[in-house]
Amino acid sequence: MVIIGENIHVIAQAVSTAIRERDARVIQDLAKAQTEAGADYVDLNVGPMKKDTEETMQWLVNAVQEATDLPLSIDTLNPVAMEAGLKTCKRKPLLNSASGKSLSKEQMLPLAQKYSCDVVISVMTDKGMPPDVESKIESIMDTVAYANELGIPNENIWVDPILLPISTAGEGQRFTVINLEFINILEDVLPEIKSTVGLSNTSNGVPDELRPPLNRTYMVMLERNRLHSAIADPLDKELISLTKGGMPEIVELIYRTMDGEDIALSSLSQKEIEYVKTAKVLMGETLYSDAWLES
Repeated sequence: MVIIGENIHVIAQAVSTAIRERDARVIQDLAKAQTEAGADYVDLNVGPMKKDTEETMQWLVNAVQEATDLPLSIDTLNPVAMEAGLKTCKRKPLLNSASGKSLSKEQMLPLAQKYSCDVVISVMTDKGMPPDVESKIESIMDTVAYANELGIPNENIWVDPILLPISTAGEGQRFTVINLEFINILEDVLPEIKSTVGLSNTSNGVPDELRPPLNRTYMVMLERNRLHSAIADPLDKELISLTKGGMPEIVELIYRTMDGEDIALSSLSQKEIEYVKTAKVLMGETLYSDAWLES
């Protein structure tokens, strides 16, 4: 599993302030910490970036590259900022992200071709979020064909199905199941394509103490279904341990739950019980509520 470190994100007040005040130390400490924790890429998420875009992005990329040798994922909706970031990278970067929306195809995909970099393409289109597996596949096949016509090969494309918060009424749990199926068949439909997800999106809106079990469990489930990478928190030691083979008994327990085995909870430790209960919520077998671990 390729881990793209998510911690340099403009939504975090400390990161936003550091960028505004050009405080490289804050940014570099986060880059170093993620590198030491086992990340494979460092994501720089600056959102739409509307002020001093080129200079700001160049400063940010250079600051991070002084602290780590990891390749960077440039994450912005602003094509000017995106290009400034891509051309400042010393190693082959990841353009994160494009989509099937017309404007994104016209602005972002040519940049991926120009800089011969890998690119994340989401299933979003001008019509919005495709509602099921079949429409997600249809959407991404159209966008990949467009990218191929620009000269971007499949091996440079990473597909993002878009994870919705599981707490979203009526839709959250349905999409956790849909995305498991989508990831599992993606490589069969589009050979050489990679897959990626914004893992923490799954637990958005959930009480803070309940977010880690959702993220960790869903990551194991997605990886079993052939997920290539996740934008995630490498500072979560338990999550990283799960990806690096450090908790095989927990992984096997989640697999058994996915396979429908009737597991006697009385035979398990409290941690094992939490993983089983969380897997059942993510599979849609148990209705989501903030009290799913207490039931």
